[in-house]
Amino acid sequence: MEVALGVLALVAIVCACSALGHKINVPVPLLLVLAGVVGSFLPFVPTIELNPELVLVGLLPPLLYAAALQTSLFDFRSNRRSIGLLSVGYVIFGTVGVGLVVAWLFPEIPLAAAMALGAVVAPPDAVAATAIARKVGMPRRIVTILEGESLVNDATALVCLRAAIAAIGGTVSAAEIAGGFVLAAGGGLVVGFAAAFVLTALRKRIRNVPINTSISLIAPLVAYLPAEAIHASGVLAVVVTGLIMGTKAPSMPNGAARLSQRSNWHTVQFLLENSVFLLIGLQVRTIIEGVRDDSLGPERIWLGCAAVLLAVLVLRPVWVFPATYLPRLIPAVGRKDPAPHWQVPVIVSWAGMRGVVTLAAVLVLPAGLEHRSVLILMALVVVAGTLTLQGLTLPALVRRLHVRGPDAREDALNEASLMQMATAAGVRRLQELRSDADPPEVVAMLKRRTQERGLAAWERLGRPSAEAATPSQRYAQLRLAMLEAERAKVLELRRGGGYAHEVLLNVLDRLDVEESMLDAALEEPDADGSGGEGIARPRGVCDHLESAPDTAVPPGPFCAACVREGTTTVHLRMCVQCGNVACCDSSPGTHAYKHFQRSGHPVMRSVEPGEDWRWCYPDELLG
Repeated sequence: MEVALGVLALVAIVCACSALGHKINVPVPLLLVLAGVVGSFLPFVPTIELNPELVLVGLLPPLLYAAALQTSLFDFRSNRRSIGLLSVGYVIFGTVGVGLVVAWLFPEIPLAAAMALGAVVAPPDAVAATAIARKVGMPRRIVTILEGESLVNDATALVCLRAAIAAIGGTVSAAEIAGGFVLAAGGGLVVGFAAAFVLTALRKRIRNVPINTSISLIAPLVAYLPAEAIHASGVLAVVVTGLIMGTKAPSMPNGAARLSQRSNWHTVQFLLENSVFLLIGLQVRTIIEGVRDDSLGPERIWLGCAAVLLAVLVLRPVWVFPATYLPRLIPAVGRKDPAPHWQVPVIVSWAGMRGVVTLAAVLVLPAGLEHRSVLILMALVVVAGTLTLQGLTLPALVRRLHVRGPDAREDALNEASLMQMATAAGVRRLQELRSDADPPEVVAMLKRRTQERGLAAWERLGRPSAEAATPSQRYAQLRLAMLEAERAKVLELRRGGGYAHEVLLNVLDRLDVEESMLDAALEEPDADGSGGEGIARPRGVCDHLESAPDTAVPPGPFCAACVREGTTTVHLRMCVQCGNVACCDSSPGTHAYKHFQRSGHPVMRSVEPGEDWRWCYPDELLG
């Protein structure tokens, strides 16, 4: 009964804090930690001990798997150098750096135990950094690097922790440590690939949606447990499996299973990642009480905790800045990946919040270790300090540095263009498959519905929200009203008892599927995110667009300003008046818009493959 009440209270607090955080615009992780801290000091709240096994086996694998499912393997691969330097290089550097600081401050603590604490506090949390990164609207590449780091760094940290704990119990050689790293990395990769291969083969052959979804839900343990059994990195195996499964999922058959997987994993991720922060707060009272009788003394302990927190905050930029710029001194690397502006390493340095893995890992330290409670308190102070200092100030830092996130207008234009190309491919396939025996009205209806879906993407770009709804929006509004009447009629007939329950459920399910599609169409935010003016009118007409010349696209176009300044180009645009090629508004340099500001040339066009639209800056019209 107590367990059931505890789970009920946990879910209720998570949902309430999440809703409140979004309403008052406060980061949900910080709100949940605060709620946990308050709860830990309330007399009627029982003492909750964080079981390391629960976190490292029950929470960490599904959390990492859920994050890996949503991470692009292609983006991960294109940023592998930056991710590797952070997830492996920085974790080892942080482990040694913090370990030396602790050993210097507290000679009573063995060096191996100090290194174990360093391994515990080295990896930033897999949830906190990316949750806040997405909320404040960081550039996509920064978010990708932080996500990739948080997926892999736990594996490195846990391997370092194992080596440190082995050293606490006796002697361990450098060769043994190196062998442990090789086994952990190599074994984790092999098991991850094998698990992904087996799971993908199973899910391709299983059409039953509940069974297919259940296989997806057990995937983290399928990868984690075999890897741990051979003393490899279960965390790395889970990440590899998630990356591969997430990449292969869109091309697998059974769309209903894909929708079910996505919905279920969103729910699992929401509950687990928010419960994690609440659990962190609930540990505060127990950990503080554990150091009261320690022989080191309270003043020395708390000063040491502050020093360790300071070391964690300082060591990250000490590593990030050289790791960002030194590799690019190699000509081949510099040409392929120019150095970013200094704002990028500043943000990456400050996005280093620690989380529940730090607390769970520190509890793995041997129970008989002297001053163990002090090491646990240090880990808690690092978690609370980074979540508070960095979590609260990161949004302000991003705004202060004028770092722009993804441009909503650019995304909306690219979505419409992508949908147009997909629609054209569908219509071509229809022409290939149709035969003289096909009813003309069926072919016409298929073509019309496909084209209407593509046009809806352009419509969403066009009208201010104060004006009448677009045709697609009006269709959705009217169809929703019809579905409401249809559902009411079915429910009325259900009360009469004249139809079998299974028949009624099948009809209601069909109505729900259609309603969910219409809800998604109506709930799409305006392109500028403000709910106000649209960003373009499809097939718009203005004097600038009418008189714009048809300038030929040069072969091999590139943004010269990006090359000169060392910034990254996302998409290319060309001024139709002078032929200047520059990067889009989603690129860090926004050189196409800057060219318009300098020159006053009003119209640019996309020079991306398959795109032929134009944009008028003064009139904000798409042509």
